[in-house]
Amino acid sequence: MATTTKTLKLTFLNGEKKKNSITLGDAVDNLTEEQVRQAMNTIASANVFEKDGVAYYETPVSASYVERTVSDIFNDGANSESASADKQD
Repeated sequence: MATTTKTLKLTFLNGEKKKNSITLGDAVDNLTEEQVRQAMNTIASANVFEKDGVAYYETPVSASYVERTVSDIFNDGANSESASADKQD
């Protein structure tokens, strides 16, 4: 069975001009560019994420919805999980 998940990936430059990302699993679908830019600017201006004096999320660079589909060939773990759930009933 195939399972598809959708996440929102926010990419920023840090204080050293290297890329850092935040991935949100439960993001609202169909956000506008303006909504996402505003949220990213809020994150950047809050300046609460840093390590060794380097801000992690200093400059917003991009935002993307990322869809991932997983198609199991087999999954013995899923069978044992449902079997153990049946035993508990």
